[in-house]
Amino acid sequence: MNKEISAVEASNLRKNNEEVLFLDVREDSELEICSIADALHIPMNSIPERCEALPLDRPLVVFCHHGMRSMNVLLYLESRGFENVINMGGGIHAWATEVDPSVGKY
Repeated sequence: MNKEISAVEASNLRKNNEEVLFLDVREDSELEICSIADALHIPMNSIPERCEALPLDRPLVVFCHHGMRSMNVLLYLESRGFENVINMGGGIHAWATEVDPSVGKY
């Protein structure tokens, strides 16, 4: 599986596969500014104690503001045995720019 996809590819994946779970690893303060509907929110620093709650059998599209933290989360989850993790390159900023202009930018 490709480790990184664009926001447009993530949107298409979500439209075509109801199993896809979006995982927002931004901080609470960032979530207050903007979010993607129905995304699961677990701040990056909470992933180690909460990763066992994540499904192993569904594709996980991880995102943050621009894609750096989410790539670190992807690498961490892979080290814990997850094989279903994809990073959304460009993060929520790319989503707001390329997919849904109603999502705020910061």
